[in-house]
Amino acid sequence: MSQLRLNPLTGRWVAVAADRAARPSDLISRLEPTVADANQPCPFCPGNEEATRPALETYGRGGEWAVRVVPNRYPAFEGDEPLHVHNLGPVFTQAVGSGIHEVLVFTPKHDDTWADLDDRQIAVTMAAIRDRMEDHSRRPAIRYTQAIVNHGHDAGASLEHPHGQLLGIPFVPGEIAEEEAGFRRFGGPCVLCTTLEAEVDTNHRVVYSDDRVVVLCPFWAGSPYEMLVVPVDHQSHITAAAPRDVAAVGKAMRTALVRLRGCVGPASYNLVIHTAPHRADEPFHWHVHIWPRVTSMAGFEQGTGVLINILAPELATRHLSVVA
Repeated sequence: MSQLRLNPLTGRWVAVAADRAARPSDLISRLEPTVADANQPCPFCPGNEEATRPALETYGRGGEWAVRVVPNRYPAFEGDEPLHVHNLGPVFTQAVGSGIHEVLVFTPKHDDTWADLDDRQIAVTMAAIRDRMEDHSRRPAIRYTQAIVNHGHDAGASLEHPHGQLLGIPFVPGEIAEEEAGFRRFGGPCVLCTTLEAEVDTNHRVVYSDDRVVVLCPFWAGSPYEMLVVPVDHQSHITAAAPRDVAAVGKAMRTALVRLRGCVGPASYNLVIHTAPHRADEPFHWHVHIWPRVTSMAGFEQGTGVLINILAPELATRHLSVVA
């Protein structure tokens, strides 16, 4: 089972999940790309369902699945124990890394990416994410669920077949806590609602917009082609959002990724859905971060937390708009 260890310098938890070193590609030099073993069938392709743990949820019609949610074989978090902190010494604080770690296989097609999904596939995928988060929210020990898609080796993907992950954890992670603090500091109206209004009005950094969602390269972007996908309707929790708005966000993510591919080719990227912690009533507005992995983080960024973006978001927006 994983351990949580508290960093006393930052106040953030670190998960020590030694069993995950058994995953494909872990502890292998990033200088070498991950190559699938041709002798091993893909565990996420149709017909190989027995290669995974039994599905938690299956979505589809006519006996064929469109989306499967299965337990991760190498979970970073596992178990129902609430967060219980143990102090082993003056600076040694730990807890059991309990929680949930699920794999979302969001297409049966091995060579598709999120950019290749049709409207129907996106709608069922986003519905599956919402459903799983709702299920997690009913478990008292789970305080937050992170939904992610890692695409490409440089983004941390260990298997080629497109998939995402849902990780339910017994604490509110530092990144979300900082965003919650940002909403509180702003005061008055929602900071993201205000951002949408200002960005649509000036139209300097808007990549795509419609009545339900806006995609922009944020004014504060810390890396080239970083994008933020924000639903127009203000909801703190994705589970409270209307199904049509949840689907619209997924379609806008596809638009953003199609344009990214048109600009830089088949780049690695991370998709991260940020929603309010379960059962929380703090100011928040759920949204999606898209972080293309087209540059690497060096010592200054790691040492200071100050990101250096070599491509202004205004110029990135122009590049992304050219391929529209």
